[in-house]
Amino acid sequence: MNVFRTELAVAIGRATGTPFAVRRTHAAHGGDISEAFTLGDGTRTFFVKTQPAPRLAMFESEAAGLAELEAARAVRVPQVVCHGLAAGRAYLVLEYLPIEPHGDAARLGHQLAQQHRVSAARFGWSRDNWIGATPQPNAWHDDWVDFWRTQRLGFQLGLAAGNGYGGTLQQDGEILLAHLEAFFDGYTPVSSLLHGDLWGGNHGFLAAGTPVLFDPAVYFGDRECDLAMGELFGGFAPDFFAAYREVWPLDAGYAVRKTLYNLYHILNHANLFGGGYAAQAVRMAAQLRAQIR
Repeated sequence: MNVFRTELAVAIGRATGTPFAVRRTHAAHGGDISEAFTLGDGTRTFFVKTQPAPRLAMFESEAAGLAELEAARAVRVPQVVCHGLAAGRAYLVLEYLPIEPHGDAARLGHQLAQQHRVSAARFGWSRDNWIGATPQPNAWHDDWVDFWRTQRLGFQLGLAAGNGYGGTLQQDGEILLAHLEAFFDGYTPVSSLLHGDLWGGNHGFLAAGTPVLFDPAVYFGDRECDLAMGELFGGFAPDFFAAYREVWPLDAGYAVRKTLYNLYHILNHANLFGGGYAAQAVRMAAQLRAQIR
């Protein structure tokens, strides 16, 4: 580990243009996948995530996603310092931000609506990435329904079948895939820059209340996907949703579509963790199937 940190310090010095010598190291929370810690030299502090070398591509896509969000000039995100390999480990070094759990939730709602106004001509992204530890394909599509069918819901259903979740889940899933257009009658989503993994644990605030987003799974898609996930596991204050709707009201049918969008995440959790998530996915798929006329 000492060799690893020494090589990290050299990489940080090279990336910042100022030599960096590690004087303090503290363990930190870095999500469910990565080991994380902070490195300090008495003046500057950086946040580091590390994984085995074969997972470097995950950090490369995360760095690209953070850069995409930063370019939107909407919600604050940690700046990427550098990423690469050191002593046989993959690493991602980020600006250290002292995150607090509470702050200006209304401002976050306003800023997320601003971020969603950043659009692309199609749906998808310039590269594939990950949702948790699961690969997330992002091949460009001109049609949103086709994108959701092939790159999201169909992909997770395929993983679920491989993990032994068949039966009713696959039967209802196939019906949903064949009739996805039914959920978009009178609604044509625009392509919006999404965080992509917007659960409560991936946001926080600086001491002045400034909102911060991190750990993204970026792509261009229907803005409702971010909002739906924000409701899935909780963690967002009511002021957040009210402020977003104030800037950009939601369209009719969102109450049903949010279940369609969150089925993707529950399937992902079933594929990653099993347990009750598979049963929840079965219930959600049945609920959605009942909406098809």
